[in-house]
Amino acid sequence: MGSSGRVVQAAGALVWRIVGRHLEVLLIHRPRYDDWSWPKGKLDTPQESLPMCAVREVQEETGVPVVLGLPLPTVSYTLAGGVRKVCHYWAATAADVDGVDVAALTARPRIKPASKHEVDEARWVEAKKARKLLTRADDVEPLGALIDYFEDGLLRTWTLLLVRHGRARKRSAWPGGEESRPLTPVGREQANALIPVFAAYGVHEVISSPWARCRDTMTPFAEACDNMIVSAPQLTEAAARDRPSAARALVGELLGRPREATAVCTHRPVFPFVLDAVEARSPHRVAKQLPRENPYLRTGEVLVVHMSRRENRRARVVAVERHRPPS
Repeated sequence: MGSSGRVVQAAGALVWRIVGRHLEVLLIHRPRYDDWSWPKGKLDTPQESLPMCAVREVQEETGVPVVLGLPLPTVSYTLAGGVRKVCHYWAATAADVDGVDVAALTARPRIKPASKHEVDEARWVEAKKARKLLTRADDVEPLGALIDYFEDGLLRTWTLLLVRHGRARKRSAWPGGEESRPLTPVGREQANALIPVFAAYGVHEVISSPWARCRDTMTPFAEACDNMIVSAPQLTEAAARDRPSAARALVGELLGRPREATAVCTHRPVFPFVLDAVEARSPHRVAKQLPRENPYLRTGEVLVVHMSRRENRRARVVAVERHRPPS
């Protein structure tokens, strides 16, 4: 959705780093408006997902490829002519182009830098000083949330993406076994549309139920970044029905310690057990955002779980978000 009625959707990120004991953020200067702001912009096409829009705009305007972390408060304001602009923000860090993030970068579309007429400077600024440098008062809102996470010791996070497979052939119309029931053409489109979402979060490890509809949902991204799919038999419908504790334990283990961003694909009937593991590590404010009712997620939808851990404390869920990219 590039625009819907009188609303324009946009996305961007607050790129952060820690220098010594100080939090710094990356601001841009736009000569046309002579303002200092966050790198952001409108969706490139109706098919572009908000997470991909955010990382694309950051790289275009700062030259820095980034990986998304925590979602931050949305900013909305009215443009000339009464059009409402809604900008979605994330915390983000520079991708480690010499390390594990590079695989996810290869799955992204080619990104061209913005011209000097659009952005003529990108500057690292100490976070509290950035409050005074920002031109728009609205832009302070996501910055305040970023500073709060930093001061609470929760800004460094790891990400688990829980995926319901794309649309599959109906059970009643498939003559083979459940393990071989394939995606429909719409399901294959959904699988392809997930590539930039996974790439935006820097997904490094891909784990899937071995049944065809799950593996086929994860295959386009795995192939785009030359990665392998790790099979998790405990995530099939049959295994989770017979031994739900194994599905809970796998997800609990992935949530429990820092790791590279990981995407896990499973089936609708398995999600109650998956969500049990997420809720077990969620404070009340996060737990009440988790899906509660069948079907939990729609086909091709992703629940993004952001984890953090204070020193000598148990890992916990800091935030969750849901994405179902257009296909």
